[in-house]
Amino acid sequence: MKYSIDKQDKYSLIKLNEEKLDSTLAPTLKSDLITLHAEGVKNIILDMADVKYIDSSGLSSLLVGNRVFHEDGGMFVISQITDHVMKLIKISQLDSVLNILPSVEEAVDAVYLNEIESDLEGGEQDNL
Repeated sequence: MKYSIDKQDKYSLIKLNEEKLDSTLAPTLKSDLITLHAEGVKNIILDMADVKYIDSSGLSSLLVGNRVFHEDGGMFVISQITDHVMKLIKISQLDSVLNILPSVEEAVDAVYLNEIESDLEGGEQDNL
């Protein structure tokens, strides 16, 4: 599977360089997301600008990423989804489950906002 990872302080940006996220690539994405989580990455931004098609296996890999990162209070944000992929996500009714934003910049802002909120909530817990 062709992709690049840009590791930042608060998040890692994964840019998929594939046109199809299907049963041949989904298992690799799942395992890579789980590995990143195990390595301590708290937030993932998945840039899907190049992905033109996704099947049920691909959708499953997105759900795995969503679950793994949300369990620890992190974020799994999908950005730059093509119209066709968005239609498939909506048909599957996953648009209400997945965190989808139009651009990478908005996804980065959402991650930083979530980090600030988590820090504030943690501080409030310390004061109780």
